[in-house]
Amino acid sequence: MTPKLPINIDDLLYQRTVESERIEYKAGWNPESIIHSLCAFANDFHNLGGGYVIVGVAENNGQPQLPPVGVAPSDIDDIQKALLNLGHSAISPHFHPLTATYEIQDKTILVLWASGGETRPYKAKTSLSNKDNDWAYYLRKQSSTVKATGKDERELMSLAVTVPFDDRFRQTATLNDLSPYLMREFLQEINSELVAEARELDIEALGRCMNVVGGTAEMAFPKNVGLLFFNEHPEQFFPATQIDVVYFPDGPGGDRFEEKEFRGPLGRITRDAVDYIDRNYLSEMVVKHPDRPEAERFWNYPLAAIEEAVVNAVYHRSYEIREPIEVRITSEELVVLSFPGPDRSIRLEALQIGKAVSRRYRNRRVGEFLKELDLTEGRSTGIPKILRVMKANGSSAPVFETDDDRSYFLIRLPVHEGFDSASMVPPQVTEQVTEQVTEQVMRLLMVLTKEPLSTKALLKALSLKHRPTFIQNYLQPALNMGVVEMTNPDSPRSPTQKYRLTGLGKRILAHKTS
Repeated sequence: MTPKLPINIDDLLYQRTVESERIEYKAGWNPESIIHSLCAFANDFHNLGGGYVIVGVAENNGQPQLPPVGVAPSDIDDIQKALLNLGHSAISPHFHPLTATYEIQDKTILVLWASGGETRPYKAKTSLSNKDNDWAYYLRKQSSTVKATGKDERELMSLAVTVPFDDRFRQTATLNDLSPYLMREFLQEINSELVAEARELDIEALGRCMNVVGGTAEMAFPKNVGLLFFNEHPEQFFPATQIDVVYFPDGPGGDRFEEKEFRGPLGRITRDAVDYIDRNYLSEMVVKHPDRPEAERFWNYPLAAIEEAVVNAVYHRSYEIREPIEVRITSEELVVLSFPGPDRSIRLEALQIGKAVSRRYRNRRVGEFLKELDLTEGRSTGIPKILRVMKANGSSAPVFETDDDRSYFLIRLPVHEGFDSASMVPPQVTEQVTEQVTEQVMRLLMVLTKEPLSTKALLKALSLKHRPTFIQNYLQPALNMGVVEMTNPDSPRSPTQKYRLTGLGKRILAHKTS
């Protein structure tokens, strides 16, 4: 039995995270057509990360038809041998996909994973008959495989032997620099069927299944994308691989600021940075109107727009440039800055209205992993979503900036006009604050103004002796509101655990006492 692939098979059959341009369905084994599709995926003309050929599933207008037709289990071995031979004789340079079998509705299907090739351009025999020895380059166009002609063929030639940075080998690293724990955790999170076999595979075999290891058996190396996602400290290989969140309570020219750096595997720091911003710097306002029963609700910054802006920076930044992603927050705007800027083929005017479409992505593998983690949809949908959610929140339109050299990309999210320009606390006490900031919570905030304190120290400072009363009336409501946080959140029962004000807690305290 062949190992499973690092993807949830449902996502291929129902196209939840993989776009149709990257999937080809075949009712049966059709070697000539399949070789042409494998060639097209290997050429990876748009740097999307290759694609999949699913044998045993018919299609109608690009959609899979279920239940599957299936492939006879007795034919699997012969098909795999034929693929091996055709990878040598019918594609140049030689190219071989990874294969896996799956049982779907009591039928066996065969999945061929053709990642973007490392020595493109690839060409394939136009016919597998002995009489025809013509060869052609093949590309994916929408959900079809076509011969490359004219301008497309010339552009493909310009990509010769160029592999995106994230898909290259890292010869200064070893396989030991990949964390099996992080790899298995990723497979578990995306519900890959490979997770059941992952513990039985050594790091090289697992890495090759996930396409984060390349090279020959005697000279295997991790790929850059593997080190970015599956190493605890990717910054040792790619300096400045981090997200810096900086808050300026008095504006950029003030003397005070709060700064937090997020370092580690890309998927983790992306989520952690967004979660940190959500807990500390986002506020909802509730405004009651005398002429209607419904209250008006809006946020200083909508979370979905921030998530898209941060993920966009992680996806499209260059990991060869030693500059971190920076999120700057003031009372007037939230800014996400990354380097470099968008491709020169993208017009800034089109970007501002959400009509820009990139023909080629800088980090095809980074995008692939972010899609698996449901952090991005890809296909240039991030900017339109930012525009949409900002409008739905009643906020001013975001601003997208770059320079003529496209050396940077900046996304500005203006604060909602309903929030006071001097602070990110609403100008009037909101319904949410009125209900949740009790006298007990305010007392707790006030004793935490100078430094973090342990439970014992807080009981003493508040002149309380009954611990359950403190937990129920003071600490737990403050934690639930996000105005207080643990200094050691990964170990809630740690004997060294202390509690401190969050950014939101500081702003509410300042607002209440002003």
